[in-house]
Amino acid sequence: MNLWGGRFTKPTDQLVYDFNASISFDQTFYTQDIQGSIAHVKMLAKQGILTSAEGTEIETALNQILEDLNTGKLTIDNSQEDIHSFVESTLIERIGNTGKKLHTGRSRNDQVALDMRLYTRDQVVILNTLIHNLLITINDIMKTHIETIMPGFTHLQKAQPITLAHHLGAYFEMFKRDSSRLEDIYKRMNICPLGSGALAGTTYPLDREYTAELLGFDGPCLNSIDGVSDRDYLIELLSAMATMMMHMSRISEEIIIWNTNEYQFVDLDDTYSTGSSIMPQKKNPDIAELIRGKTGRVYGALTSLLTTMKGIPLAYNKDMQEDKELVFDALTTTKGCLQLLDGMLKSTTFNKDKMRKSATGGFTNATDAADYLVNKGVPFRDAHGIIGQLVLYAIDQNKDLDDLTIAEFKAISEVFDDDIYDAINVETCVNKRNTIGAPGITAMKQVIALNEKYLAQFK
Repeated sequence: MNLWGGRFTKPTDQLVYDFNASISFDQTFYTQDIQGSIAHVKMLAKQGILTSAEGTEIETALNQILEDLNTGKLTIDNSQEDIHSFVESTLIERIGNTGKKLHTGRSRNDQVALDMRLYTRDQVVILNTLIHNLLITINDIMKTHIETIMPGFTHLQKAQPITLAHHLGAYFEMFKRDSSRLEDIYKRMNICPLGSGALAGTTYPLDREYTAELLGFDGPCLNSIDGVSDRDYLIELLSAMATMMMHMSRISEEIIIWNTNEYQFVDLDDTYSTGSSIMPQKKNPDIAELIRGKTGRVYGALTSLLTTMKGIPLAYNKDMQEDKELVFDALTTTKGCLQLLDGMLKSTTFNKDKMRKSATGGFTNATDAADYLVNKGVPFRDAHGIIGQLVLYAIDQNKDLDDLTIAEFKAISEVFDDDIYDAINVETCVNKRNTIGAPGITAMKQVIALNEKYLAQFK
């Protein structure tokens, strides 16, 4: 049943009807559609627009429709144009003419705007829960690996020794920011558009504050045109998901690199790996690779919605229907990736010995050797040059700095003494760095304590 057929004398061409229909995807928020209708009916009865008996009859029937859908007793009719039409036509079938009063004082424009806000608001909470679970996992790994030495990299070249706790702590900060972004988005999206009508409100004496309160919103939107045409909150949500996917892609890329035979920093659990159909020795990091690949999919949704919205005049236009499939797919993708990354990290074995051995090669202690000279009174710029000469010499001799004899050190500078070996020991290099945010044990324990305090607020 079309809700708008009175003005038309010809049936809609079937191809046009199918192209225009949204029931195949907007049925996703049938729960929110019915919740919104129940709140609307309560308000209509409160305001005397419907009688108390009419309000009760409609509300009871809507609750029964919701229960029947949830239990499978009722299935959604995909021949309907959209979920709103399905719910209303089902209501009319069940209670007759009283059901036709449900739509008093509202338009599908404000109805779909409401449903999408209700749905995405719920999804933001789910996303944030998944991020918090991932943060707990990362923090647990950090606590276990405060003393696990590994090389830190710049330009994918070994730079300085750090710890695994310090390295993963960077991702803790990234995902913590992702959580903060979701909290901000929730605040901005939590405004109720119901009562905006098609774009200019309605002549009925609606109590929009009451409807907003019933639905858990902070209040009604203050401009009815913006109420039906705003998709900023979806663009913000897609942007936030694109950013968290970027973070997941970065850590996945590192897991992929660390899983190679050349690094062997990690062993992925069999439950999060796959094999080759032809090479029996292979154990592939497919989950990490798919997370990396699916990042582009979420980026595409953001770009697509931005492009859709950029040329739309006020108020509602049918183009906006394109928001749903994009957001639904991005949400499914992002939630799945968060769960999979969490499980993959929980089950991964980190090879401490391989990491430490890698940290002792590649002259990661060169900066500390320069600091050693500075502490002996050598100006830093001169110290930098001296260590550069030592590195060149060590490369020529196929040695690391630790392997050089004291005579070889002194051949470059007489300032060196036997205490140079302790100064450039990788544990010393790490644990002398104890300013907040650095990898030293004392600094890392401070950060982990702050992490625990941060996570405790979500329990």
